[in-house]
Amino acid sequence: MLDNFWFNVKYGINHVLDLNGYDHVLFLMVLAVPYVFKDWKRVLLLVSMFTLGHTLSLVFAAYGLVSVNGKLVEFLIPVTILIAAIYNVFTAGKKDRSTKIGLLFFTTLFFGLVHGLGFAREFKMFSNESENKLILLLEFALGIEIAQVIIVFVVLFLGFLCQTIFRFSRRDWVMVLSAVVIGLVIPMIIQNDFLL
Repeated sequence: MLDNFWFNVKYGINHVLDLNGYDHVLFLMVLAVPYVFKDWKRVLLLVSMFTLGHTLSLVFAAYGLVSVNGKLVEFLIPVTILIAAIYNVFTAGKKDRSTKIGLLFFTTLFFGLVHGLGFAREFKMFSNESENKLILLLEFALGIEIAQVIIVFVVLFLGFLCQTIFRFSRRDWVMVLSAVVIGLVIPMIIQNDFLL
């Protein structure tokens, strides 16, 4: 029982930290980069909204409630990252992020749904071997949340280093990291099978 639990949690952690599918990491980077450690509650809530959306997609897939075009979803995933990164570029240094938090939470939840659909087919095959899909989903979601918190902590820590030791302004840090992510996702969009 405990072996199964750890296997499923590790499966969730590995899903996020998989270097071949680094789109998840890129999205978390652009989600966390505008914030600092004192904003940890808001960041944790945003990350949890993303996990919730991701998990809801897997629930829909595991129980056969949804079927989507895989190529379309694989196209939409980098588009969501691009939208989030561009949003950061245009709002970097502005103080009104807290006033639009409802829209940000809703958007993060929606983007989580899209990202979850990208993994739905593989997860459905994995969950078919399980006797209790709901427990499997919760254990997998816990693994995802753990990995996401690790990534967010790293991004916040790097931001802290860049802003205190290297004297980057907060705005510059957001702009630079978001621009790097934009540079990484544009080829993912252009080379996607959906467009070919």
